[in-house]
Amino acid sequence: MEDIVKPLKIPAQMAIYADQHNILHLVQSLVSSLAVDQPDDPISYLLLLLRDSSVHVPRVVLLGPPAVGKHTLAQKLCADLGAVHVTIECLLDNQSEISEQARQYTLKQQEVPDDLLVLLIQERLKHTDCFNKGWVLDGLPQTRLQARSLQQGGVIAKHVVILEAPEEVLLERYRGRLVDSLTGDVYHETFIKPDVDAVGKGVEKKVSESQLMAELQRYRCEVTGLSSAYCHILKTVDADQPPLDIYQQGPPGSGKTHQAKLLAEKYKMVDVCWTELLRWAEADQSAVGEEVRSHLPAALPDSVTLQLVQERLSQVDCSSRGWILHHLPCDLQHVKHLQQSPNSPNRVFFLELTDDLCLERLTLRTTDPVTGLSFHAVTRPAPDSEVQNRLQSRSEDSTRTVTHALSVYRTHTAGLQCVFPEGVHIDADQDPQSVFEVLEKHLTSD
Repeated sequence: MEDIVKPLKIPAQMAIYADQHNILHLVQSLVSSLAVDQPDDPISYLLLLLRDSSVHVPRVVLLGPPAVGKHTLAQKLCADLGAVHVTIECLLDNQSEISEQARQYTLKQQEVPDDLLVLLIQERLKHTDCFNKGWVLDGLPQTRLQARSLQQGGVIAKHVVILEAPEEVLLERYRGRLVDSLTGDVYHETFIKPDVDAVGKGVEKKVSESQLMAELQRYRCEVTGLSSAYCHILKTVDADQPPLDIYQQGPPGSGKTHQAKLLAEKYKMVDVCWTELLRWAEADQSAVGEEVRSHLPAALPDSVTLQLVQERLSQVDCSSRGWILHHLPCDLQHVKHLQQSPNSPNRVFFLELTDDLCLERLTLRTTDPVTGLSFHAVTRPAPDSEVQNRLQSRSEDSTRTVTHALSVYRTHTAGLQCVFPEGVHIDADQDPQSVFEVLEKHLTSD
């Protein structure tokens, strides 16, 4: 009788296996497909879906108004993820019967019908390269009807990102737009200049503000429907910044260290800060420490960085109590290795803060060398003149250093958001306790 009433103990290896192989996402994807398609024979349908699909390859839909930077970002995503870049132009260039039918409409300057465009997309995504490598749909689908038809046809995106920018920004970008007629690459007279060798060899300026306004009006009519079709996985990204800056969010100065400390203290988890881990490794007299010192002050190779992190997360305290990792991962390569390891995260939080506020928080920060306490000129001034006189600013808090750190950090925003669609975005422009309460709510919700 005693054996019967004992609580069921699930081995820790099961949770690690589920995280490592994305079991929860697989189940969610299968149930979502069942709800959308509603097949007569659910078992046969699921078996077919498991054979014909892969949860490991990227399936990204990138949407936004004309001139917002979809093409540039899609190229960057495909280069980093190894995925296939799918555009309306490449669909029309295919040598198939369906493509030929679609070209007839474009020759007459008519829009390709929704059903025909859906068939074009489905035909392209069935090719071996898209199946094995994954795909990024650039500006496709264009309407809610197309989106729903693709979903019902089994084209289920894992990540959907909408880029947004003010109309005046779109006009400025469009006026300086340059297109390479040979490769289809898009440049700009000011922001993304073509190589010197490419100038005059197929690079042309294509400007038609009337065409832009017509396309923009059409997009505005369709964006609400598109958003509703993908509302469960949709992420919106501000594209009013340089192209590389669109590619990461979660800036220095947003309070990651403080929030990690609060969570670790309350839930007895291990606070794993990458910068502290690096300092410890640099001071260590082991072979690992020697290798770290041999690379500094330059950036560590990814292999060394990931080795340090994996060794720390594999220690007994992290395995038994759980951990909070901050200041890493920094890019898609880090994420890829982390997800393939036994220590893949099961919660991801993005703390959002503008660059101006990050600069204000960090550049006005000072430290008392006697007590080690930190103060801030606006939010936490020194208690008396004695403390005030001995306060020192850190070199890493200079305006130039913080600005550079923000630029580097912003470089990977959209990529990380695509890889972590389940990530929770939290406004860090509020008092620390309010941020902590939001974090805690999401941490304990599942």
